[in-house]
Amino acid sequence: MKTILILTTGGTIAMIEDPQSQTVRPAENASDLTNAIPHLNQYANVQVEAFSNLPSPHLTLDHLAKLGTAIKERLLQEDIDGIVLTHGTDTLEETAYYLDLILPPGKPVIVTGAMRSSNELGADGPLNLLNAVRTAASADAIGQGVLVVFNDDIHAARFVTKTHTSNVATFQSPSVGPIGFLDKRSVQIRHIPKPHAHIPVDGLVHEVGLLKMAAGMDDALLQYLLDKGVRGVVIEALGLGNVPPMVVPGIKKAIAQGVVIVLVSRCFNGVVQDIYGYEGGGKQLRDLGVLFSNGLNGQKARIKLMTALQETNDLEHLQQYFVQD
Repeated sequence: MKTILILTTGGTIAMIEDPQSQTVRPAENASDLTNAIPHLNQYANVQVEAFSNLPSPHLTLDHLAKLGTAIKERLLQEDIDGIVLTHGTDTLEETAYYLDLILPPGKPVIVTGAMRSSNELGADGPLNLLNAVRTAASADAIGQGVLVVFNDDIHAARFVTKTHTSNVATFQSPSVGPIGFLDKRSVQIRHIPKPHAHIPVDGLVHEVGLLKMAAGMDDALLQYLLDKGVRGVVIEALGLGNVPPMVVPGIKKAIAQGVVIVLVSRCFNGVVQDIYGYEGGGKQLRDLGVLFSNGLNGQKARIKLMTALQETNDLEHLQQYFVQD
């Protein structure tokens, strides 16, 4: 039987609801997660280790870097066959994607969480955790990169995103869908993700901003980020990859100062392209030296740029990272 390490970071899956205040708070003991699942050891020899006990909005970039280092170290242990990471859902996709970038394909790393605390009616954490352990123990999960298991579905970290504030089916993979699912008897991985970018670094460059475009915006927020000394900015552009004309001066200034600008779309699906030639259009932005991303959402493009800048400042090298999945 395989040995699976459950590494806990906190989040709703590790919280309980206070019936008097009707709020949720962290539970006291990480082992409470596994104690609520009596059949867990039927699927693997499970070990539990507490990394932190924080809601995911409290996890900093330093936490993320330390978590990545800790998981790398655990994966080198011969007596560990896979890792399940429990995590709050608000920033789960960013942590999963960071780990997917820095970890080479090999032993399974599965990220899961919960939308309902452990003592709420219909709590989803126990089943999500059980399914994550089942997936981590599956031979089909080996070499697939970091996976997110939630609500009986298996998603690639590259594609998954949180789509609903409270629904237990919140995690979806727009455009591509899940790569597999679990039923009562088996783990079914039906679509193998193609090889993706691997950036073997420790840590992230903190000075990277994220801006979302909207009608009538100017470059004031971008100018503010430049004054703060950012090294990179991800812009969630309109449509195919366009920005209001009043944003363009700030982009020109950023590029002149050596700040890396990466373009994604604020749309739910699709990729940015250099189609429109008007002021602020994608063609102009490409000609100015803006890097185009291959379908990542804003928060993941930010994680990728933070990770890639830890390795290189070369624009051609960086563009290749954003062309790759």
